[in-house]
Amino acid sequence: ILALPVTAEELKIFELRSYVAHKGKMKDLHQRFNDHTLALFEKHGMTNLIYWVPQENEANLLIYLLGYPSREARADSWKAFGKDESWKAAYEASTKQGKLVESIDTVFLELTDYSPSILTLKADSSRLYEMRRYTTNSGKLKKLDARFRDHTVKLFTKHGITNLPYFHLTEGQDGQNTTLLYFLSFENEESRNASFEAFSKDQDWVDARNASQSDGGPILIKKGVASTLLQATHYSPTSP
Repeated sequence: ILALPVTAEELKIFELRSYVAHKGKMKDLHQRFNDHTLALFEKHGMTNLIYWVPQENEANLLIYLLGYPSREARADSWKAFGKDESWKAAYEASTKQGKLVESIDTVFLELTDYSPSILTLKADSSRLYEMRRYTTNSGKLKKLDARFRDHTVKLFTKHGITNLPYFHLTEGQDGQNTTLLYFLSFENEESRNASFEAFSKDQDWVDARNASQSDGGPILIKKGVASTLLQATHYSPTSP
């Protein structure tokens, strides 16, 4: 029995999966996703949201985001997917000359209360995407959320930065109480750099940053911002 498709509003749990491909296997991995995996994910009730590779991909990474109505639905979908004879055949055919994937990392996410809709994740191969992960000092995640909710999201828009979904880690994961993970998009790298330069000099941003740290010190740990520039794959869905 196949899972019924769900609407974007029904998606409550998201899974960010990062695959490291074996050397020389990236092309084969893309082909397997394009020809088989995405369709089989959908068949078993998973919602393909977006697929990326880093702009500079020396690590042979594929990064993608799936959506589910619940963790229970996610478990049922993956169980059915793993038993699917079409998947078994595709996997066997693609690995005759060796496995394609060296390692897999997965993180479970939920939207913040100030996040744009998941529908904003529309793949466009002409645009530049950015994944940003912030790590706060202990007890400071709520302050960071308040700063984004009240100031940063609007100021990004003011300076030509397109806000995509913002996430927290779901309960029970390392970093749950100290992590904000979010995505942005830009016309290109030049426009990205110009936008961030203008944002950083905006007096409203300077005032908001200073106010948020006036009674307790820095919100973020030292080197607490990790950024990865991304490009959508050619087979990434153009809408959730």
